Amino acid sequence: MNDILNISAYKFVTLHDAAVLRDALHARGQALGLKGTILLATEGINLFLGGGADSVRGFVASLRQDARFADLEPKESWSATQPFGKFLVKVKGEIIRMNHPAIQPQAGRAPAVDALTVRRWLDAGHDDAGRPVVTLDTRNAFEVDHGTFEGAIDWRLSKFSDFPQAVQVHKAELAGKTVVSFCTGGIRCEKAAIVLREAGLDSVYQLDGGILKYFEEAGGAHFRGDCFVFDQREALGHDLSAIKTIAAQP
Repeated sequence: MNDILNISAYKFVTLHDAAVLRDALHARGQALGLKGTILLATEGINLFLGGGADSVRGFVASLRQDARFADLEPKESWSATQPFGKFLVKVKGEIIRMNHPAIQPQAGRAPAVDALTVRRWLDAGHDDAGRPVVTLDTRNAFEVDHGTFEGAIDWRLSKFSDFPQAVQVHKAELAGKTVVSFCTGGIRCEKAAIVLREAGLDSVYQLDGGILKYFEEAGGAHFRGDCFVFDQREALGHDLSAIKTIAAQP
């Protein structure tokens, strides 16, 4: 029975009190018996949690009472076992590491495109203005190998911080096209889309909510394989069910 609710969510928002917030969120999550990881930084919050539905949703509800997180929209999936072994709340330099301080999504995000629009563009082979559409996978190579959009551009990244340099090497290949950057849950492609625009590409979008939101809203159309996730489930199918689950150690 799939009675463990798993969520992932992030928001780029300036946090000057990350250390204080860490202690409060750790106490709250422990009290609710949650497992997973919350990352905090000056640039925002990134979280992956699992537990009973009431506990997980109660935690999110309390988090939304902070005006900075009022519009937080977690992506949900279910599993039969707890895929996280511990509960950790950490303060980091970045909630997703790029080592590119000039990229600050909390100051203004790149345009996003929803899953159904992406599916429609891929059906047609072009966007609404008639420009050819390409999808750009911003994930690491081993993640791409589990599954990606059919025909997606894959720069064989070994780590996300390699992305800005890869853009400089390959940007000529993207000229004249509408580029949809994508990742697992949206956080990496949010930074990636800003880098692409700063490199001079004028028709760049991020896939809103990443692959997981695409699966939720558009199913598996144009996607080949599964979506790798960084927990004991290893990968999720088009229906957001675990492909392989290894019970997390306490």
